[in-house]
Amino acid sequence: MKQNRQQRRTNISRLLMKIVLVLVSTALVVYFMPRGDEFGYKYELNKPWNYGLLIANTKFPVLKNDSVLQKEQEKARRSFQPYYNYNRSVRDSMVNKLYRQVLHGGQDANANPYVHHVAGLLDSVYQRGILSVEDYARLTDETKQKRIRIVRGNVATSVPLSSIYTLSSAYRYIMTVDTIKYPRPILQQYNIDELIQQNLAYDLMKSEEELEGRLQSISNYNGFVQAGQKIIDRGETVTDELYDILRSYEIDYEKRNIDEAKIPYKFIGQIIFVLINFVLMTIFLSLFRADYFEHIRNVALIYALPVVLCVIAAFMVSHKMLNVFMLPCCFVPIVIRVFMDSRTAFMVHCAMVMIISMILTNNYEFVVLQIAAGMTAIHSLRELSQRSQIVRTAFLVFLTYVVFYTGYSFYHENGIKMDQWMYICFTVNGVLLLFTYPLLWMLEKVFGFTSDVTLVELNNVHNPLLQRMTEVAPGTFQHSMQVANLSAEVANKIGAKAQLVRTGALYHDIGKMERPVFFTENQSGISPHKHLTPLKSAQVIIAHVSNGVALAEKYHIPEDIKRFILTHHGNSKAKYFYITYKNEHPDEEVDEALFTYPGPNPSTKEEAILMMCDAVEAASRSLAEYTEESINQLVDRIIDGQMADGCFSECSITFKEIAIAKQVLQDKLKTIYHTRISYPELNDENK
Repeated sequence: MKQNRQQRRTNISRLLMKIVLVLVSTALVVYFMPRGDEFGYKYELNKPWNYGLLIANTKFPVLKNDSVLQKEQEKARRSFQPYYNYNRSVRDSMVNKLYRQVLHGGQDANANPYVHHVAGLLDSVYQRGILSVEDYARLTDETKQKRIRIVRGNVATSVPLSSIYTLSSAYRYIMTVDTIKYPRPILQQYNIDELIQQNLAYDLMKSEEELEGRLQSISNYNGFVQAGQKIIDRGETVTDELYDILRSYEIDYEKRNIDEAKIPYKFIGQIIFVLINFVLMTIFLSLFRADYFEHIRNVALIYALPVVLCVIAAFMVSHKMLNVFMLPCCFVPIVIRVFMDSRTAFMVHCAMVMIISMILTNNYEFVVLQIAAGMTAIHSLRELSQRSQIVRTAFLVFLTYVVFYTGYSFYHENGIKMDQWMYICFTVNGVLLLFTYPLLWMLEKVFGFTSDVTLVELNNVHNPLLQRMTEVAPGTFQHSMQVANLSAEVANKIGAKAQLVRTGALYHDIGKMERPVFFTENQSGISPHKHLTPLKSAQVIIAHVSNGVALAEKYHIPEDIKRFILTHHGNSKAKYFYITYKNEHPDEEVDEALFTYPGPNPSTKEEAILMMCDAVEAASRSLAEYTEESINQLVDRIIDGQMADGCFSECSITFKEIAIAKQVLQDKLKTIYHTRISYPELNDENK
């Protein structure tokens, strides 16, 4: 009952932890995501379009650009004909003035041919119309008018501006029209300059009203773009026409956002989308990688990495910085693959790519390329043991981007039309991936993980601790080497982490260096246990576990390797001394705790593999003869005994994997201890 209650509490606490992780991750990502208030594209006239295919999601009008609109307005102004009111009374007044002037001079106006000539010319000039010099100059020089409308009563007549007189041109016309019959000196006697006045008056109100109507009739739009219509695709040059369409789309987009701001649909949609992705990722981990939730460092890394990359992508899009394809998204699956496993790496990568794709306006191309690149990165780093592997992975990711993008472009463009800027982005992406190596070291220190590179470094026999073992406890070192080889072979067969278990095997018995002569592999015929009681001997043997942990801490050995030191005997007993003590004290109740290793029992496949290989290798040295039957029986007896003692009850190793481990150990031991051929000797005669 108490155990069930404890298990229930554990399940509830883990459920709460998962809920908190999902909610916090969602809140952080959504907080930094752009709300859609701004247009998500950056474009310039006569420059290539750096994004994918853009399709209108709604119908919108195409606005004319300012220069076109100004040209049309200027054209309307030039074609506009201003209104001038014709004043007939000016003509009548000036002709009457001519006649009065002649009569006042004592002449008969009716009998004077000059008077009739001047009166006729005045009538002709006034009939056409006379403007002031200033008005005429304004029409010809400033507004570039070619025609005007003369209003006579209720009728407006369009006339060429060239047919209209100014005061000076009217005077000149009258004086020079017929100088032979009507000499200029005689005409000057009639003061003709005083008889010429402006008879066309500018109608400001009617002209401005007419011009305003014409300007307003000019449409600000140049057609419509229908919903679902293609606007532009990657690599196409932003021409004047496309620039107008993009500008119109941007204005319409921002206008619609203002109209929809009262109800935050985009914000709600972002929350739902991001939340679903993190929930699905958590469900996957709960079903297939539940053990990761037992260590806070695992879940911290799994959730922190995609959140950080999503926030960076959101910042780049919001501030229109560079191109999201420069962001090394494959860094996330590489790190999780190195520290954990491939399936988790791929699932986290997919969730992250889906979230980032929502930040982008056009996301299909991004999803396709990133999923392909992520798969390449995961596959190329099955075991990271050399720095050169990061370089190779970065190159393969770059190659994947290039090949997939080229094929994608061929398919959509139906020909060779690719954006060179994208290849630059892929190059930058690959270069940034090279920084994964130093970042892995930082993550190891922050989260307490152990990478394969660190394991390879620990495997170096010139490591100070291993070097000391070869000098102080050479027998133990040889035993550790044999166990390392056996463990790596078993791990490879059942799909466990071979590099990890191999390193753990090399260090699992470092505690024996404190008192090496008490262990049979380091003895040379004399055993100090002859002078000790079985209880004291058991305590000396068991102490090599705690001594090993102390040495590991002194030499800064990673926690994952310390686990092998603690679990390679689990909670088993020092059976030799336990049985000896019981035989010597048959009537005494033995305190088994005094002969039991501190443990704990293995909690991972790798720890279980080491326990099996360590016990089998040590016991194999005591066989009287090495036959197939004796080796098979030895392996079966030891591993079956460990299973009977419940040594593997806390780890995820299966019966099938244990059976495979048995077979591998039997085969390897037969190879190691095979019967050798005895070489013949020369007989006496041949000697």
